[in-house]
Amino acid sequence: MIFPEERDERDIEERADPYHVTQASRIYFLPNLMTAGNLFCGFMAVVNCIHARLADSSLSGDYLGASAPDHYRYAVYFIFGAFAFDSLDGRLARLGGRESLFGAEFDSLADVVSFGIAPALLMYFLILSPSQGFLWFRQIGPLVGFIYLLCAAMRLARFNVITNPLLRRAKKELSGDFVGLPVPAAATTVAATVLFILKLDESDRSLNRFALGLPFLMLLIALLMMSTVRYPSGKKVDLQTKTRMRNFVAVLAVIALFIIFKEVALLCACLAYIFFGLIRHWRRPRIRRTGNL
Repeated sequence: MIFPEERDERDIEERADPYHVTQASRIYFLPNLMTAGNLFCGFMAVVNCIHARLADSSLSGDYLGASAPDHYRYAVYFIFGAFAFDSLDGRLARLGGRESLFGAEFDSLADVVSFGIAPALLMYFLILSPSQGFLWFRQIGPLVGFIYLLCAAMRLARFNVITNPLLRRAKKELSGDFVGLPVPAAATTVAATVLFILKLDESDRSLNRFALGLPFLMLLIALLMMSTVRYPSGKKVDLQTKTRMRNFVAVLAVIALFIIFKEVALLCACLAYIFFGLIRHWRRPRIRRTGNL
């Protein structure tokens, strides 16, 4: 027979020890509900990529009442939705003190679908498809898509390893920065690029011209995911974060620009994040050398 006092002490010990089997495998409702939403959006992005290909091959030029570009846009929006859910699940877990090893693994598995498979299929079907007029696209298309997917999966696996609480980490590894381009940022860059190309294709049919640089951009993103370039995480920004009035006004202005010029603004924001990390990475050795002089 277990007395209530002993049961309470046992529960406290389990909560204090994240490696207790019961604690590690607990499924907390709200954080994992957000992760399930992330996985659902990733699945629907894949489905809409398939629908777009079916629309391309149909005689009427549409499928389920929507054209191929419409389905590609739906896929992009679902990837952005997955990004929103992915941003919420970790914040809810940290806010409520409900982080678990199960949640971390579940989140990574969902990210493989939403930010690995979905962007790879989106780029392959739209740009690197065998139906494109460029012969070298037909030859390297599957390879480029697989390299992106491989780097995304390895990036997620590395993230799970280096953030495991069992490992002893140096002070520089506790800075809060991401080591390598985060997989959600990589996926949203691909999605924003596709959205920008679809917008251009509506106006001047310039899809093929801009498609020439996309395989190189996708390979750059893949390499950055596996690099040691550090990117800011933004995890410290929460409901209690304070800011100055001018910064608040600047954020509102940026949001307004996103609403008005969403295709251009999204792509510029994603590229700015990528090159911010690269520029900061290149400047650090110079700053250290200057400080030692």
